[in-house]
Amino acid sequence: MATTRTATTQWKGALLDGSGTVSLDSSGVGTFDISWPSRAEQANGKTSPEELIAAAHSSCFSMALSHGLAQAGTPPQTVETRAEVTFQPGEGITGIVLSVRAQVAGLSAEEFQKAAETAKANCPVSKALAGTTISLNAELLS
Repeated sequence: MATTRTATTQWKGALLDGSGTVSLDSSGVGTFDISWPSRAEQANGKTSPEELIAAAHSSCFSMALSHGLAQAGTPPQTVETRAEVTFQPGEGITGIVLSVRAQVAGLSAEEFQKAAETAKANCPVSKALAGTTISLNAELLS
C-alpha cells in the first residue's frame, strides 16, 4: 500500500532577507523556522532543506540496512547512521556522506560493508538522490 507524506512551507520576503516555517503535516510533530542564513551560514536554531534531507536519508538508510541484515539472518542489535549533506550556495547539494556504526552478531567486517553498500544502493531516499554523490563509511562495532 502506497503512502503519501506532506510538509508545508510558508515563506515571507525575498530569499536573502526573508524567512519562513516548514511544518511536518503528516506526522504533526512540529513546525520549524527556516531562513537563507540558516541554510547557507550557521543554523542558529533553524533548520534547512539539507538538514531535512539528512534526517530522511539517515533514517531511510538505517531502516534499509536493518531490513537487509535481518533478511540475511543477522539482525542488528543497533544501527546508528549520520548523514552529512553539503550545500554550496550557487551550486546546490554537492555531496552526502553516510556514516554508519552498528552492532551485528555473527557478521564479519567485510560482510557488514557489503550489506551497508547494498542498503545505500537500495534505500529509497538514496535512489531519489541519485544525482548526488553519496559516500559511505561503515563501522562494525564489537
